[in-house]
Amino acid sequence: MQDVFFFGYGSLVNRDTHTYGRAHPARLPGWRRTWRHTPLRPVAFLTVEPDSSSSIEGLIAAVPGADWAALDLREAAYTRQPVCDHVDHLLSPRPAVSVYTIPAGRYSAPSRQHPVLLSYLDVVVQGYLREFGAEGVARFFATTDGWDAPVLDDRAAPIYPRHLRLAPSERALVDDALARLGVTITTTPPPGL
Repeated sequence: MQDVFFFGYGSLVNRDTHTYGRAHPARLPGWRRTWRHTPLRPVAFLTVEPDSSSSIEGLIAAVPGADWAALDLREAAYTRQPVCDHVDHLLSPRPAVSVYTIPAGRYSAPSRQHPVLLSYLDVVVQGYLREFGAEGVARFFATTDGWDAPVLDDRAAPIYPRHLRLAPSERALVDDALARLGVTITTTPPPGL
């Protein structure tokens, strides 16, 4: 039985956040990342939406034996959708690939009550830097919508469960990109977070 693969476009691009082997850089044409909130999580996080004018980079990795249980649990706020015919990668034969996405109508925009966690964004950017270099980080920011979302600086006491320590140069890369985008950074968590 040939293993199936997932296409990661957020924290799953950072190999230090999971143990899925056989990971390879890939591209998903016709999709775009965006920040969204669902009632299933207290904060905003990345999802993907169809967009014929966009293409995003990410990582595909094998899910041995098609045992999706652990990954489905981690990605519980999403729906898994097959995208095998659309993913560009170098594997042969071409495996079945799925992506996690929030279906239309099941999300809202991030807000002060449901911000983006800087500890989460740090992990994502670190993954893109390692896989695609500084130019890949720039492409990540350019192919992601929703930068009007407030970002909670939780670096001192990370809320994101898979947070990782960044080198000063990695932190500066994130901070500089957010400053160029004019992102609102807050240090006060909303009640209940």
